[in-house]
Amino acid sequence: MGGNKCKKCMDKLTSVSIAYICVHECTFCPDCTKNMNYICPNCGGELVKRQRKGLVTNSCSL
Repeated sequence: MGGNKCKKCMDKLTSVSIAYICVHECTFCPDCTKNMNYICPNCGGELVKRQRKGLVTNSCSL
């Protein structure tokens, strides 16, 4: 689950790197994700952008 390397090319990914994950948290870099058409090769699920840790976020108060 998860990881600090792309599961396809094994490039290093940090907690602030842009990365993509499936529902099982297989992690891929943007280039590999694009080449795989945003589909996880392990489960066939959609790859979505992973939330990056440590970034300041603005919350919307309604």
